[in-house]
Amino acid sequence: MAAKKYYVIWMGHEAGIVDSWEECLRRTKGYKGARYKSFKTLNEAQKAFETPWSDFINPKGNGSPKAKTIAAPSHQPIPNSLSVDAACSGNPGPMEYQGVHVETREQWFHASFPLGTNNIGEFLGIVHGLAELKRQNLNIPIYTDSTIAMGWIKKKKCVTKLERNAHTEKLFQLIERAEKWLHNNTYKQPVLKWDTEAWGEIPADFGRK
Repeated sequence: MAAKKYYVIWMGHEAGIVDSWEECLRRTKGYKGARYKSFKTLNEAQKAFETPWSDFINPKGNGSPKAKTIAAPSHQPIPNSLSVDAACSGNPGPMEYQGVHVETREQWFHASFPLGTNNIGEFLGIVHGLAELKRQNLNIPIYTDSTIAMGWIKKKKCVTKLERNAHTEKLFQLIERAEKWLHNNTYKQPVLKWDTEAWGEIPADFGRK
């Protein structure tokens, strides 16, 4: 009897973790740029799903051990997805972040602070987005153009050097709340890197460059 496998689908008609090849195929067949891979245990699959697909899959499909299950590279972002971005006037300085739907360009949320950093804003934007998608029970990806923030999400820790004082106390309280959310919640939505070079600025960009 063949060993049971779990399939992680980062990009497809429906992202998630399934325990049959038939269901994996149903969710990915015909989807240009699908990203999926099999794992031996559910625990491995759950950890992988919370990690960028590029950590497991070679996008060129050139025979690397990573490239066990791969479709053609995606040339367009997933339309039904959420993008997040931050802007900061100075570093540190007045900071804000927002979440914008990729296809409709509708702003889903926005927050601003008198003092912060761009990386903190990117981190908070992703966590806010994950919490919002969970609240709405939406299983769609989140795009960010910040690899630093993606790393902080993976660590479940905002690794900032910003000083905590009377001016930043409210911001740090929100950071602690975000870190607590990451530790206390699981999520199925993949956090993906926005390809600025291929797709232009992320929809949530504030346009201040």
